[in-house]
Amino acid sequence: MSDFRKIARVEDVPDPGKMVFEIDERLIVLVHVGGDFFCIDDVCTHDGGPLGDGQLCDHQLACPRHGARFDVRSGKALTMPATEDTVAHQVKVVDGDVYVKLNVD
Repeated sequence: MSDFRKIARVEDVPDPGKMVFEIDERLIVLVHVGGDFFCIDDVCTHDGGPLGDGQLCDHQLACPRHGARFDVRSGKALTMPATEDTVAHQVKVVDGDVYVKLNVD
């Protein structure tokens, strides 16, 4: 699980846009903003809501349940009711393919 895994092509995810994927039974959200890709867990730390269903505004993703906002670059919880960060994962793009390395810490 320590290796990068190919999950998409650059053209698969609009800019700005997001897509939910499952890797090793873990749901993640791949986000494309300003030509860059970011990846966080698809879990709001407030109540477990699906962040991938939320609204993307610049580098912030809002939980559709209660509106908690997370920074897609770091997973940092930015607004209440979330007080804990969600997990961010490493992303790299090689020859038009998007790869993710899960952070298991």
